[in-house]
Amino acid sequence: MDRFLHNGKGLLLAYDQGFEHGPSDFNSKNVDPKYILDIARDSGVFTGVIFQKGIAEKYYSENSGLPPLIVKLNGKTNLHGDEEPFAPLLCTVDEALELGASAVGYTVYVGSEREAEMTETFSKVVRECNQKGIPTIGWFYLRGKQISNPHDPEKLAYAARLALELGADGVKLQFAISGDEAKDLINLKWIIKNAGKCKVFISGGSKAADEEIFSLVKIVKAAGATGMAVGRNIWQRDNPVEFAKQIADILYS
Repeated sequence: MDRFLHNGKGLLLAYDQGFEHGPSDFNSKNVDPKYILDIARDSGVFTGVIFQKGIAEKYYSENSGLPPLIVKLNGKTNLHGDEEPFAPLLCTVDEALELGASAVGYTVYVGSEREAEMTETFSKVVRECNQKGIPTIGWFYLRGKQISNPHDPEKLAYAARLALELGADGVKLQFAISGDEAKDLINLKWIIKNAGKCKVFISGGSKAADEEIFSLVKIVKAAGATGMAVGRNIWQRDNPVEFAKQIADILYS
């Protein structure tokens, strides 16, 4: 995972939302993957970029001066709801490597009735990545009828532990701040402790106010998380390069 870190911290630029959310996240600028690549290149602060295989194949390989590539191996649309979500394998580790990936990502919906299918496939992905010498990052999101709060700290700690137990090198989690800084810090530290040597990246989530994002970054850093994976909170802004640098100033300082 060292390739995805700067002074021990990582800031990943996520652009896999088009598969998961459809066009609802895009405007006339950020619908174009080239715009995202320009942000990654011009800001100079990202330690990795996250794409599904189609974007990686048609855009990443044609460009230079970009951060290392993470190819997302699975996914689902949002047309069927999240009651018991399932994200099938759509890209192999070998395909990701051919596209220039330095790591792969895979989503497990922790709490879904189909969780076991995803953990079984994830374990095979981890095994193959270990054999080929590249890191595996798990998107371990709380979803399903058994999950009343997708940001429940205790269940997030469980998800973090599950990622460690399955052999993930990194885990991406959807932690949300409550406004109680002391409590948030305690909760996130506990989540990170459960992850052990599996590096924790916190999702930036849907677009939020500037100060809310800065507060989240400060908690992430203070708690000792490895870093963040941010997408919409960068490329949905009018000043994406500047905002990315502001996040990096906090995270890397």
